[in-house]
Amino acid sequence: MTTPRRALIVIDVQNEYVTGDLPIEFPPVETSLANIGRAIDAARAAAVPVIVVQSLAPAASPIFASGSDGAALHTVVASREHDHLITKALPSAFTDTDLADWLARHDIDTLTVVGYMTHNCDASTINHALHSGLAVEFLHDASGSVPYENSAGSASAEDIHRVFSIVLQSFFAAVASTDQWIDALTTGKPLGRGSIYASNQKARAAQATA
Repeated sequence: MTTPRRALIVIDVQNEYVTGDLPIEFPPVETSLANIGRAIDAARAAAVPVIVVQSLAPAASPIFASGSDGAALHTVVASREHDHLITKALPSAFTDTDLADWLARHDIDTLTVVGYMTHNCDASTINHALHSGLAVEFLHDASGSVPYENSAGSASAEDIHRVFSIVLQSFFAAVASTDQWIDALTTGKPLGRGSIYASNQKARAAQATA
């Protein structure tokens, strides 16, 4: 078994999601922030490079406006060292950035994703990484979602986070807790990813016996 060559990518841990106008609701932001800090500390202790991503919007934007307090990195990230900083304008951290080149130069084959939001920038980055040939890990308790309501319907932050985590585990990423990931760092073993077929068969079997 080959030891994963990991990088930890910390996506959009900015004040907008904590004290701003787009507050993370599930998991509780205090929980995810604490786990993000733990993940960064564990990565640095294990010599895993840390990439920080910051979303920036035009100055007139209601959220993440360049130069605003909401767009600033939260202190959990700003107070810790990182190896590379990326600014972006679109959900995927790969789009119009040097992320792919940086990962290739550092021989990274596994990208561990934490930060915000589960269903938006996290999922977009995860999908992009998978399509680029990388293995992906997603720490479900070091990320989070907000509730939505629009013309298609409504969903709570918990529902969005839970469903996206299940879907990601079915094919796109190995979904794990921060504790499980830290243990994987010490053992050198990759985390397990599911499959679409196995996920569906397990659900069907559960329905049949209900």
